Amino acid sequence: MRDLGAGFGHLLKGQRWMARHGKSYGLGLVPGLITLVLYAAALVALAMWGTDFVSWVTPFADDWSSPWSGLFRGFLTVVLFALALLLAVLTFTAVTLLIGQPFYEALSERVDRDVSPDGTAPESDLPLWRELWLSGRDSLRILVRAALWGVLLFALGFIPFVGQTVVPVIGFFVTGFFLTEELTSVALQRRGVELRERLALLRSRKTLVWGFGTPLAVSFLVPFVAVFLMPGAVAGATLLARELLGEETRDGRDDRTDGGPADPAVSSGPAPAH
Repeated sequence: MRDLGAGFGHLLKGQRWMARHGKSYGLGLVPGLITLVLYAAALVALAMWGTDFVSWVTPFADDWSSPWSGLFRGFLTVVLFALALLLAVLTFTAVTLLIGQPFYEALSERVDRDVSPDGTAPESDLPLWRELWLSGRDSLRILVRAALWGVLLFALGFIPFVGQTVVPVIGFFVTGFFLTEELTSVALQRRGVELRERLALLRSRKTLVWGFGTPLAVSFLVPFVAVFLMPGAVAGATLLARELLGEETRDGRDDRTDGGPADPAVSSGPAPAH
């Protein structure tokens, strides 16, 4: 339970850090807004032409008597839109992080410098194109893992009572874990931590990860809300990554906006091993 509260605490600290740094927050909103516009356009297009698409892929239903043809295609249209909406929720974070790689990289570095006792931050030696390639590749791998979990949970959802109560709760925890992996990858990839190592690191502190990612997953069900929480989520994930690695962290106390060093604060030691 202690780790669960600590994880949620990192989420709140990240949002508070962004509230004190207006300029960084403004820049951090840009990738999420771009992704939101792209996804909204895709969903609107699907809503407008989804029925035509379903009719095109089901020519065998043309000769069905009324109302069966309309009911069948209407059902498929609803399922298609629901799946597209679910895919949008699952991929929103990954796509936003990919689009906003330069923005979030700079944001994560600034958080590191603000809370590091010596005012420094790990820097990646890789060129931008290489970082984008690694980020895209790892995001695809995580998406495949998340999709497999989604198929399993979907199947379990047909179990009476358990499928309507326990399975959705498990789904939020699973989504929170993968969401946290995506967000911490900004800070951990900059430190040279590969995907396999990142997953092992997160599994070693599952309760901490769930405390951070699960409430975020619930709020991210509304993409518009996700846009405004994303910068703070990246900041909080950087703090979470520091704890996972046992790095010393001090509270950032730069209350001005942007620019200017943080005031000194008492340093906390490395996180206890679990």
